[in-house]
Amino acid sequence: MAIKVHGNPRSPAVQRVFLCLAEKDLEYEFVYVDLATKQQKEEPFIAINPFGQVPAFEDGDLKLFESRAITKYIANAYADKGTPLLVQDPMKMAMIEVWLEVEAQRFDAAGKTLSFEICIKPIKGLTTDEALVDQLIAQLATVLDVYEKRLAQSKYLAGDKFSLADMNHVPIINNMMKTKVRALFEQRPHVWAWCADILGRPAWQKVLAGLNF
Repeated sequence: MAIKVHGNPRSPAVQRVFLCLAEKDLEYEFVYVDLATKQQKEEPFIAINPFGQVPAFEDGDLKLFESRAITKYIANAYADKGTPLLVQDPMKMAMIEVWLEVEAQRFDAAGKTLSFEICIKPIKGLTTDEALVDQLIAQLATVLDVYEKRLAQSKYLAGDKFSLADMNHVPIINNMMKTKVRALFEQRPHVWAWCADILGRPAWQKVLAGLNF
């Protein structure tokens, strides 16, 4: 099997890659990485990702790290497979690129840390920083206000078709649905409908069914 994903299934970044592969209906080998020791059964993890973070990705001789670079590669390299996640039209692609940047630079800036504070810290026996959580909730609310206006105009962030810009949000949003942050999404009807849509996709349900926790 040519494609390998190295990581830990609890990581939203790893889940993002799983989801992209599921949307493309691609088979792959998963290599578990212990996040505490960065050890795995095969080659040293640091040889694939020099920053020692998950995920790392292999497709034949190609080795990649950073989940968004990986998902963009998959969407381009396997454009003829599964769900179209990117487009050839330059104007439509420009809109996808805009919302890819918004997800990475604005949504994830709050969402990833919220996910860690609320979802991951309790699992590790650590104390959640409630003051930081409140600050991040306010930050995320501002982002979701922008999303609400955008989604009042189109079904998905970049237009009327599901794209990589929507897909990259899914793991963090899924984590937020299990916490008090869910209310931020529920309070915005267009955002809430969008969440229900992207979380309900068969590819994400397939990923969830395969997670071992």
